Amino acid sequence: MRVTREQATAHCEKIFHRFWDHQLRRVKEQAESASRDQTRPTRHSGVPIVWNDGPVTASVLSFVCLVRHGETPWTLTGQHTGRTDIPLTARGEHQARTLTARLHDMHFTDVFTSPLERSRRTCELAGFAIDATIDPDLLEWNYGDYEGRRTSEIVDIRPGWRLFNDGCPNGESIEDVVLRTERVITRVRQCSGNVLLFAHRDILRVVTARWLDLPGREGRRLYLDTGSVSILGYDHGQNEPAIRLWNECP
Repeated sequence: MRVTREQATAHCEKIFHRFWDHQLRRVKEQAESASRDQTRPTRHSGVPIVWNDGPVTASVLSFVCLVRHGETPWTLTGQHTGRTDIPLTARGEHQARTLTARLHDMHFTDVFTSPLERSRRTCELAGFAIDATIDPDLLEWNYGDYEGRRTSEIVDIRPGWRLFNDGCPNGESIEDVVLRTERVITRVRQCSGNVLLFAHRDILRVVTARWLDLPGREGRRLYLDTGSVSILGYDHGQNEPAIRLWNECP
């Protein structure tokens, strides 16, 4: 029986959805189990990781906290904001300040931030500027000719365009972004404890996909709001990377 490309693609996506649903169920089951067992010893003295249904005690394994920068004028208008260095709005600065209470008890050994102002300012207002290292690999996707354009405008001139499949002319492809995220993950895994990253929507989506050993383009299935907090970690060991928390907003 001959299988068409469309059938093969549909089959692969079906397998991915099954894997993703299973992964999320495992994360929630782990969270519920941990919340019932608040007495187990932890490396970080019971630092809380919050799941939507309640507090979770951190495991002995280190975790990585992802923070998307606060709101900007272009996130409000839906324009692709790659290397354009624009500031936070007043609401974006408020979002950043609210992160202080959420993050200050997590005991990070290392903090990294994108060099762009919207990320660095979020890091500063959250109270981590002194400890932060600038990491150019955390720069947002280079949208090239599509910088500043809305998706609807791009599709008008290039029907069917999808960022994670097609990339951007005179900018980056998904393969380019994956290379940067692989370097980020390598550095993170060399750190001795919990790590905090301040960066941007699409680069963090690709970081997460690669953390889970999924193809980088599967980051398109993840959504991140401005000022959100997400946590990557492990299940039973480092050979079982997992999402501990996703897109928690202030």
